[in-house]
Amino acid sequence: MLQITKIPPQQPVLIAGPTASGKSGLALDLAERDGGLIINADALQVYANWRVLTARPSEEEEARAPHALYGHVDGQQPYSVGEWLREVKSLLEKSALRPIIIGGTGLYFRALTEGLADIPPTPAEVRAEADALAVSDTGLAEMLSALDAATLARIDQQNPMRVQRAFEVWCATGRSLADWHASTPPPLLPLSQTSAYVLNAPRGWLTPRIESRFDIMLESGALEEAKRNLAAWSPTAPSSKAIGAPELIAHLKGEITLKEARARAIIASRQYAKRQRTWFKARMKGWNQVNMDI
Repeated sequence: MLQITKIPPQQPVLIAGPTASGKSGLALDLAERDGGLIINADALQVYANWRVLTARPSEEEEARAPHALYGHVDGQQPYSVGEWLREVKSLLEKSALRPIIIGGTGLYFRALTEGLADIPPTPAEVRAEADALAVSDTGLAEMLSALDAATLARIDQQNPMRVQRAFEVWCATGRSLADWHASTPPPLLPLSQTSAYVLNAPRGWLTPRIESRFDIMLESGALEEAKRNLAAWSPTAPSSKAIGAPELIAHLKGEITLKEARARAIIASRQYAKRQRTWFKARMKGWNQVNMDI
């Protein structure tokens, strides 16, 4: 297995990479070798109701090294980057272990190393309005039309979650997301104080891993996990964004075959990985680049 070496003792380690690129194994190897607390930086692995489908570390892996911020949030509960950052801050203050922060959510790493504006929580009525728009045919376009040019330039306009977040901020505060970001406080962990690595995983190398990993998920109980989520399933629930969840739920409802669900989930994973690679390439130029196909 690829290893990261020559890291100063106790220096925080950041490991970012697209889905199925081997981040978890790399972090666990590092924690077992040199010690450390593995902290999740994946927006979907925080949810309790999807372990298999989000590729959360298994109970056996969690027993091999300390882990934090995995599976601790109810699947129906919204969870923001601000909440994640506050929890990371608390862990850094309380734990003497070297943090190994790992995940594929670029926005989390950006907030950690560049700072995050202290935006007030979104009121329930604003969230409900945005949720209703999100599932309508014209919702995304309507939300985008409400945003200012500076905000549109900052966000991924193809990512419904990011668009909805910017829309909610505008509706709730009367200030644009770009305006809030302009008053961002100092970062919790400046990049210069960390050993930061981003895993470069070319499409040709990553695609077979995505396919085989989803098959392993199915063998490991992903369909049974989906059955447990079926009764409370809602496409607007935060945890429903788990890759493969809508597809397996559709199969359980008799709408598509398992073969079709598998094919659609793999396509969704590949599309997600492409968005992640695009983010990392544009936003993580100052990180150490680790080529995974050599």
